[in-house]
Amino acid sequence: MRFTPQFLDELRARLPVSEVVGRRVKLKKAGKEWKGLSPFKQEKTPSFTVNDQKGFYHCFASGNHGDIIRFVMETEGLGFVEAVESLASQAGLALPVVSPDAARQDQRRKTLYDVMDLAAKFFADTLASRNGARARGYLADRSIAPATQLQFRMGFASSEKYALKEHLGAQGISVEDMIETGLLISGEDVPVPFDRFRDRVMFPITDARGRVIAFGGRALEKDVPAKYLNSPETPLFHKGDNLYNIATARQAAHDGAPVIVAEGYVDVIALVTAGFAGAVAPLGTALTENQLALLWKMADEPILCFDGDSAGQRAAFRAADLALPHLKPGKSLRFALLPEGQDPDDLARSGGRAAIDEVLNAAKPLAEVLWSREIAGGSFATPERRAALEARIKELSRSIADETVRRYYWQDFTQRLQRAFTPEQNAPRGGNYRGQGGPGFGSESARRFQPRAPFGGNNAGRGDFRGNLSTAARTIARGPYQVASPHLANSPIMRGQRSAISRRETLILLSLINHPWLLHDHLEEVAALELAHPEAHKLRAAIIGAYSNYSHTGDDAAETARLKTSLEKSGFSEQLQRIEASLTTKDVWGAQPGAAREDVLSTWHQLVALHRQWHSLLRELKDAEQALAQDSSDQNLDWLRDVKARLAAADGLEASIEGFGELSGRFQRSG
Repeated sequence: MRFTPQFLDELRARLPVSEVVGRRVKLKKAGKEWKGLSPFKQEKTPSFTVNDQKGFYHCFASGNHGDIIRFVMETEGLGFVEAVESLASQAGLALPVVSPDAARQDQRRKTLYDVMDLAAKFFADTLASRNGARARGYLADRSIAPATQLQFRMGFASSEKYALKEHLGAQGISVEDMIETGLLISGEDVPVPFDRFRDRVMFPITDARGRVIAFGGRALEKDVPAKYLNSPETPLFHKGDNLYNIATARQAAHDGAPVIVAEGYVDVIALVTAGFAGAVAPLGTALTENQLALLWKMADEPILCFDGDSAGQRAAFRAADLALPHLKPGKSLRFALLPEGQDPDDLARSGGRAAIDEVLNAAKPLAEVLWSREIAGGSFATPERRAALEARIKELSRSIADETVRRYYWQDFTQRLQRAFTPEQNAPRGGNYRGQGGPGFGSESARRFQPRAPFGGNNAGRGDFRGNLSTAARTIARGPYQVASPHLANSPIMRGQRSAISRRETLILLSLINHPWLLHDHLEEVAALELAHPEAHKLRAAIIGAYSNYSHTGDDAAETARLKTSLEKSGFSEQLQRIEASLTTKDVWGAQPGAAREDVLSTWHQLVALHRQWHSLLRELKDAEQALAQDSSDQNLDWLRDVKARLAAADGLEASIEGFGELSGRFQRSG
C-alpha cells in the first residue's frame, strides 16, 4: 500500500479543511462551521459548509461530500495519488518510502526533473537573447505572441554544438544526467557527447503536474532530416503515456472546457490562444491506448481534430479502430475534420474562435465515422456485396469488449443497413424501385449504381468523410440501395459547408477588389465585418495589407490592377479566380468594375447592413434554440419560429441588392 491509514490521518490533521477549501472558495465563519457558495453548482445563497472539527465539507446544492483529498480530486481533476502528493507538499509532509530502491529511484527522478527545468530556463533565456532573433521572427510569423511564448515556456536551442552542455555543466550537472534526460547525444561512435537540440524552436513537454519531462524541437532550416525532433525515451518520458499540454488541459476539462486532440504543438497553442484551453496533442506518434485512457479521464467524448487532407483522414480512421475495442458506456470519441489544406493554426488565425467552433460543432460520432468509411466508394448493386458489407460491420461490432456497448453498436449498424438497402415495399410491380428519399429508378440504374464517398471528396483509398456531399447525394439517388439518409445528405457537413464562400461575402470581397477606394473611408468597417469562411478572412486581410502598401492616385482601374497584381504575387491567384467565377455579377452593378461611385456606395451599404443583420439573427437563433432546449415553453417556441421567419425574410432581401445601378447605366425595371 503506497499510503498507510496513519499517513493519511497525519495529512488530514496537518491541513484543516477550511484552509484547503479556502484556497478555492471564499468562506465566512458561521458558528462552528464555515459557509460559502458551492464550487460544484452555481448558486446565489451559500449552501456549502465546512467543518474543521469533523474534517469534512458538505454541499447541499449538489450533494457532494468528503474530506480534503476528495475536495482536491473533485476541484482540480487529480487522481487519488496525485491529490495526496499535492496535499503532502502543501503540508510539508514527506511521502512514505516503499523500499530503499524506490527511495533511490524517487530521489533520482527529482534530480532529473531539476535538470530538465534548468534546460527549459536556458532555452527560454536563449530565445529572449540576441541569438534568438530568428526564432522570435519565426514565432511572430506564426502569430505566437510573446505572452503566449512565456505561457508555454517556449525557447530556442542555438546552433552551437555544446551550448546547453556547457551551461548545465557550469551549474554542476553531470554529463551522465544530461545523457539520461536525453539532452545530449552519446554512444560508442560519439567520442564527445553533444547537444541533441540545435537551431530549433523548443517546446517543453510537461507531465500532468506541470513538470518538464521532455522537449520537442522545431527546425528553422528547411533541409534538415527531421522538421520536428522529440526527446528520446527516458526515465521521465514515455511518449505514448503523455500528451502535450496535459496539465493545463486537465484543469480546463474539469472546469467544463471541451477536450480537443490536435496533431501538433503549434496547433495546440493556436487552439488555447483562441480560447480552447482543453487542447492536447500526441507526442510525435499516432494516438496510443494509454493516451486514449488519459483522454477519457478528462472527458467522456474528446474531439479528435485532424487536418482535412488524406493523412488527416487516415489518422482519424486509425484512432477510430484504436478506440473501438475499449469503448465503455458513456465513453466514446467525436471527429472533426478541418477544411482541406488547413490545420487548427491556420483556422485560428484566419477565422478565430468562431471558425473553430463551427468545425467542432460539426464533429461526428465514432459510429458515423466507421459507417462512412465502410461504405465509402463501394458498389453495393449485388446481394453478395451487400452481404460482405454486413459481415464487415458485424466484425467491427464484435471487436467491442463491453457487452452493452457492443449490443447497441450492432443495433445502430443494423438500422443503418436497413435504411440504406431496403427498397420501399410498395413499389409498382414490374416498375421502378424508389429508394428512401430518392426518385424512382429501374434495374439498369441499380446495375450502374456506384455510391461515392458518403462524406464527399476523392474516393481514393477508403474515402473522404468531410467534403462535398451534394454529388454523393445525387449519386445515391440513382439506385435502390442508398448509402445516406436524406437528413444526412442535406446536412451542412454533407453539402460541404466550407466548399465555397457565400454569395454575400463574395460580393463584399469583389466590391473591395474592384473598388479599392472603399477602404479609404470604410477601413474600420471592413476590418470589423464577421466573415464565416476562412478563405474570406485571409483574402480580406491580404486586400487591406496590399492597399496600405502602395500610393493612391485616384485612378480606380489602375488601383484595382495594382491590387490584383499584389494579391497574385502573395499567392491568392486561385482565390481571386474562384470568387470571380463563383457568381454572375451582371445584375449586381455596384460590385462591377467601372460602376459609378454612388452605385458602389449604395450597394456597399446595403451589403454591410444585410450582412450584419444576418449574423445578428444567427446569434439570436442560437440563443433561441438554447432557450427552447432548457425550457420547452410556448413562449420560447414562438421566439424560435419568429427568428427563423426573420432569417428567411432577410435571405429574401439579398435580391434587393440587384436594384442598384441606375447611375452606372442600368435602368430600373418597370412594373
